[in-house]
Amino acid sequence: MAQLGKTGKYILGVDAGTTAMKVVLFDQEGRAVGSASQEYQLLTPAPDRAEMQPERYWHACCSCIQTLLQETGIDPRQIVALAISSQGETLVVIDEAGQPSCPAIVWLDNRSQVEADQVRTHFGVETVFQVTGQPEITPTWPATKILWLRRHQPETFEKAHKFLLLEDYLLFRFTGRFVANPCLLSSSLLFDIRRKIWWKEMLDFTGITADRLPDVQESGRVVGELTAQAAGQTGLWEGTLAATGGMDQALAALGAGNTAPGLVTENTGGALAIVATLEEPIFDPGGGIPCHCHALPDTYYLLPWGQTAGMALRWFRDVFGREEQEVAKRTGADAYHLLTAPAAEVPPGCQGLVALPHLMGAACPEFNPAARGVWFGVGLHHTKAHFVRAILESVAYMLRRNVETLEELGVAVSEIRALGGGARSPLWNQIKADVLGVPVLTVATEEVACLGAAILAGTAAGLYPSPDEAARRLVMGQDRWEPNLALKPVYDHGYELYVRLYDSLVGLFSMSGGAR
Repeated sequence: MAQLGKTGKYILGVDAGTTAMKVVLFDQEGRAVGSASQEYQLLTPAPDRAEMQPERYWHACCSCIQTLLQETGIDPRQIVALAISSQGETLVVIDEAGQPSCPAIVWLDNRSQVEADQVRTHFGVETVFQVTGQPEITPTWPATKILWLRRHQPETFEKAHKFLLLEDYLLFRFTGRFVANPCLLSSSLLFDIRRKIWWKEMLDFTGITADRLPDVQESGRVVGELTAQAAGQTGLWEGTLAATGGMDQALAALGAGNTAPGLVTENTGGALAIVATLEEPIFDPGGGIPCHCHALPDTYYLLPWGQTAGMALRWFRDVFGREEQEVAKRTGADAYHLLTAPAAEVPPGCQGLVALPHLMGAACPEFNPAARGVWFGVGLHHTKAHFVRAILESVAYMLRRNVETLEELGVAVSEIRALGGGARSPLWNQIKADVLGVPVLTVATEEVACLGAAILAGTAAGLYPSPDEAARRLVMGQDRWEPNLALKPVYDHGYELYVRLYDSLVGLFSMSGGAR
C-alpha cells in the first residue's frame, strides 16, 4: 500500500476472534486505510477442552499492528486511540506478577459441565436469567470455569490475582490496568446486567471477591495511555489511548449502524447471530433469548442465534461440491458462487423441497441439541441446485422464526442489515428479504466489528460526541434488497412447512441418536 499523508487522525479497531486476530486502521470518516490479520490454532488437549496460551493472543495483536504500520506508513502519533472487539467468555487468569497462571480457557471449552449443573441446582434457571440475561446455564460461562478451577486446580485458583476475559487481558497488556465493560461481561454469569455491578451471590458461590475481578467501565471510555512496553512491542505511540470495547456481536451491530430499536442485524457466518437493539432489557418469558448490555450507554440487545447457518452450506460444499471446488482451484473462481449460481435458476420454494439446517442441533427458539438436518419432499425432479437453494431458504426461515419471536416480545423489525460471509451473496440477501417481507441492506465496510471498536475508540478520544452519532455519520449503506411481495404466498407456505416439519420430528430426533 502506498504511504499515506502525514496529516489527520486515525483510530484502530482490534478484533480478537476465536481463530484469528485482525486489526483495521480507519480514518476519522470511517474509511479503512489498512488491515492485517493473523490466525492461531486452538489447543485441544482433551475432547471437552479448548485452550490458548494468552501470550499467543498478545503476540498476534502486536504482529498485526506492526504489519499495519509498516504497510500504511502512518506515523504512529497520528493514531489517537484503539479499542477491542472481543470473542465472549474466554477466561484468562493472571497472577500478582501479571503473568498468566494457566492457559486461557476458550469459550468453546466444556470441561465445567458438572459445575454448570451445580449452578443450576443452587440458583435455578429463572434466577440466573433475571440477573444475567442468560436463559441457559452451560459450561460456556466463565463463572462455571472459575468454579472448575477452584475444585480441580486449587493452587491455580488460590494464586490467581485477577480473573479476566480476553478483552480485559489485552487492555491490561496495552495499559497495565485491569478494566472490563458490561457489554462483554453480560455472558460471564458473574454480572448483574440491570444494576451493572458484580453479582455478589454468584461471586460467593464461586469463592471469589470483587477485588479479584477488573474494574467496570462502560464501553467507549478511556482506560489509559499505552505503556512504554506496549508501545515498544506494537510500534504504536505511548500517547495512544486504549478504550473499552465490547463483545464482537454488539460491536458488529454498532459498526453496521444498528443503534436504535427497529433495526436488526443478522450475521450469517458459520452460525447465525441476530442483534435487536433495545432501550430497556426484555426477558423472554419463554426463557429462550439471551439479553445483553449493549456497547451503547443505557442500551441493551437481544441475541437470538442459530447453531448452523453458513456452516450448513460449507458442509454441503465440502461433501457434495467437490466438482465446484476443483473448478475453483483451476480457474480461481469462488466455489460458493459456482454452487449458488445454478440455485438462482431454481424457482422459489424449491419445487416442494424444504430443509432443516440443524446439523449440530437447534438453538433459538427451539433449543434442542438433538435436532439434526433434514431434507423433505425430495423428488426425481430435484437437482443439486435445488438442495443448495433449500439450504439458503432454510436459513432464511430460521431467521424469520427468530424475528417472529422478537416481534412477539414487542420488538419492531422494520429493516434487516445483513453481515458476515452470507451477506456477500445477492441471492441469499434477496431470499431473506422475500421470506421476511422487509428490506435487507448491506453496509460498505465488511469489517463491521473493527469499525464498531474504532467508533468506541474515537468517542473515547473525543473525535465523536457519542457512539450512535458516530455510527450515523460513518456507516455507509451499500446495497438494498426489497421484498418481492408476489412471492409472499410461496414463502409463507414454505415457512409453514419448515415449522411444521420441525414440530413433527421433535420426538424422533432423540430416537435417531442425533445427540450423540
